[in-house]
Amino acid sequence: MADTVVNEAAEVVEETAVETRETVEETVTEVADKKASKKSAKPPKEKKAKGMKIPYERRKALYGYGFLAIWILGSIWLFLKPLITSLWYSFNTTEVTVGAMKTTFVGIQNYIDAFTIDTDYTTALINVLGETLWSTPVILIFSLFVAVILNQKFHGRTFARAVFFLPVIIATGPVMSIINGDMDTSGYSGGSEAFSTMFETDMAGELLTFLGVYNISDTVTEMVTLITSDVFNLVWNSGIQIIIFLSALQNIPVSAREAASIEGATAWEFFWKITLPYISPMIVTNLVYTIVDSFVATDNEVMTLVLSEASDWNHGYSAALAWIYFLIVIVVLGIVLGVINKHIYYEV
Repeated sequence: MADTVVNEAAEVVEETAVETRETVEETVTEVADKKASKKSAKPPKEKKAKGMKIPYERRKALYGYGFLAIWILGSIWLFLKPLITSLWYSFNTTEVTVGAMKTTFVGIQNYIDAFTIDTDYTTALINVLGETLWSTPVILIFSLFVAVILNQKFHGRTFARAVFFLPVIIATGPVMSIINGDMDTSGYSGGSEAFSTMFETDMAGELLTFLGVYNISDTVTEMVTLITSDVFNLVWNSGIQIIIFLSALQNIPVSAREAASIEGATAWEFFWKITLPYISPMIVTNLVYTIVDSFVATDNEVMTLVLSEASDWNHGYSAALAWIYFLIVIVVLGIVLGVINKHIYYEV
């Protein structure tokens, strides 16, 4: 009986081993077949999208060049071409003929005449440089003073900021003519003269007279009167500078304020040791803007001479005056930036 049980168990074990061996062989065969089929199978061809032959990065670059093309063409046609033409005119005498401008080459004679024959031009250059020398610091100091005030928290701050920036928006020829009392072109000038007096004041002169020092020095009196005689124009020319200073003041890190407060710094010390260094790059920006704005103002003496010569059809001589003026402006800006940049704090 025991032998029979043992034999049956052996048969069962043998059958199970055979089945297991067959299963393993089938599995190995299936895996091998799958690997072989993968090797023999060819990768599917990628379908190229129609109209997409240009790479994406290249397309983006072309879009950028497309948008820039309009500006480039406008700059070449409306700026570069007239600039080269004016440079050519400055070495010629010009004569307007039917359908064309006749030029006669004279070399640098126009430039020589500007300093030897035309005495008004040299005088105008000196006057403009002197006016820019005193007006630029006044505008910068006033702009910074107003920006510091407008940066404080008070009721009506937004309205006050708009008031100081309003002249920049409405600074057009007709508006300035009305303010300056010049309405001859409209046929009536009485009202404009009365209107323009609202923006004129001589408070400094009255104060000096009250203190008994008004005539202590003709030079000092003339300088003070010149600076304070037209307060409105000072405000009018300070709008952009105020906005730039205001943005710089708002970018001073809060951590710097907190550190200064913890150290017990006063408002005076905070201004000179924290505020001024942080906004010094914007001081350079406003300095350049103010100098250029002063030089290119159409009512200054040099620009008046240049435009006057152009109106008289002396385009060659007018171009020479303009190019001399341009080179002087570049030299002045180079000197100013060379000196000022040594004292500017740039945060890295």
